[in-house]
Amino acid sequence: MRNEQHIKLLCRLAGFVLPGIVALMVAACARTNVSSVTADEPGIVVEDTDERVKITRVEPVRPKIPLTEDLLFKLLMAEIAGHRGLLDVAVDNYLDLARTTRDHRIVERAARIAVYARNDAAALAAAGLWVELDPRNPDPHQVLAVMKLRSGDLEQAASHLQDIFAYSEGEVDQKLWMIANLLGSEKDKDAVLDVMEQLVASQNNSADAMYAFAHVAAKLEDLQRSRELLEDTLALAPDNINVALSYISILQRMGREQEALAWLEAELPRHEGNDFNLRMAYARLLMEFRLYDKALDQFELLAAREPENTDVLYALGLLYLQNNRLDDSEALFRKLSVQEYLTDTANYYLGRIAEEKRLYDEAGDWYQGVYKGEHYFDAQIRLAMLLARKGEVNEARAHLGTIRAQSEQQQRLIIQAEGELLLEAERYEEAVAVYSAALEDQYDADLLYARAMAAEKAGNLELLEADLRTILRHEPDHAQALNALGYTLADATDRHAEAYELIKKALELRPTDFYILDSMGWVLYRLGRLDEAIDYLRKALNIRQDPEIAAHLGEVLWVRGEREQAKEVWEAALRQTPEDTRLLDVIERFAP
Repeated sequence: MRNEQHIKLLCRLAGFVLPGIVALMVAACARTNVSSVTADEPGIVVEDTDERVKITRVEPVRPKIPLTEDLLFKLLMAEIAGHRGLLDVAVDNYLDLARTTRDHRIVERAARIAVYARNDAAALAAAGLWVELDPRNPDPHQVLAVMKLRSGDLEQAASHLQDIFAYSEGEVDQKLWMIANLLGSEKDKDAVLDVMEQLVASQNNSADAMYAFAHVAAKLEDLQRSRELLEDTLALAPDNINVALSYISILQRMGREQEALAWLEAELPRHEGNDFNLRMAYARLLMEFRLYDKALDQFELLAAREPENTDVLYALGLLYLQNNRLDDSEALFRKLSVQEYLTDTANYYLGRIAEEKRLYDEAGDWYQGVYKGEHYFDAQIRLAMLLARKGEVNEARAHLGTIRAQSEQQQRLIIQAEGELLLEAERYEEAVAVYSAALEDQYDADLLYARAMAAEKAGNLELLEADLRTILRHEPDHAQALNALGYTLADATDRHAEAYELIKKALELRPTDFYILDSMGWVLYRLGRLDEAIDYLRKALNIRQDPEIAAHLGEVLWVRGEREQAKEVWEAALRQTPEDTRLLDVIERFAP
């Protein structure tokens, strides 16, 4: 009662401000300018012209209602209650006004406030009156469809969905998508699917209807049903690219990326001339599978068709950088940098390219041009690493101290960066100490792995193995730890059989990872299985032109007696990375 008395007082205080507004709400509707004859059904106008008879929905005529003190009081009470968050008071007053005035605008407001207040009973009552006054308006049918669905009256829910479809403006597919979006947020998945199935059946199982149904099923996380519906839709509309893209998306959400890839490879030839978006999806899937050479081919095809498409140019720039085609990558990112929304991103990658070219001052300038966005943090980390590379290790550590971490992950990266720059400076024990201080007694796989790598540099293989085995006790399928431990055992000990099992498991987890392929080749070499070793090392080198892989492959070829091939591998790698110490060391040992 106290709230209601307070509202009454506010109504009296506000009375001299609002009467004009309220009067407009309840005034009679002006007569329509359309010369027409009113049909029997409310809200329908039949317009006679010389050419045709046109039927149009118009707003119902509003009743002429005297603006009484009681009416004004209830309107003010309802409005002020709504603004004060007293939704139950607002709903009660508006529902009473709706029944009293039968003014369709007041009825509509009552229904919308009831829906907002999650008062299903009031929403049902108001929407029922609304549809009585304005039967061809799809909006009240939307409210009633949802209310009937929630109450379990699926037949009535389906009936109102039919009315929505009949009375909504737009093309068939627009109407269906409106209904799909309306139902997609409901919680009773089975009821929604049953009602949607009835609607689809009423549309003679058209492709548009099934596509909308698939969308609803996807929003409700019934991915298998969505997939089946999309397959049925594709059978009816095999050239619909949007349906094909939705099908790919569902397969990815189901974890069936390999199946999606195979489907796209079979499907693309059928869409020649209209395959741009499908080919884009295919190229992105190839990148996910780290099939970078194939992805590069696809993005080059796409760039030839749409040379100004920024999405394509961005992906192509990354792939050129991945394949060490630095000049090509630089040209694309310079082109992208003129797009204001891409400037920070382009500057970041131009810094990366300059680093690869060993133009460290230029790289620093590019990184300083990254002012915001997802790459800002990494640009700051890289600035610190550049300082360290110039011998300014203490200044680099001080710069790291100025970076504000926005998450635990970023704080971890700052620690790892400090450890890395100490490793670069050959201050191995200090790097181990940095990681140890951060770890204390907590388990952190990333920091344990980083400390293991620092321990290897420090010659502390006991700590390396202990840290990697700690990770594997917590995470037996940690492919990176399996590979690192396996490679170390193969390279630095005679425990080759144990190393092989570790690397084999890592490769099962990541069959296209070039680092792991390299490790498998190396352990097979240690086991004396030279032919198999060469096969794995060639696979690794085909994926990534890495100097360490080239050093390994050349060594195995040399030992097997194929010295000219070994020299060719080493020379090709030297042309790209002429100062790589691993390459230079192996060449010095075998071909001085």
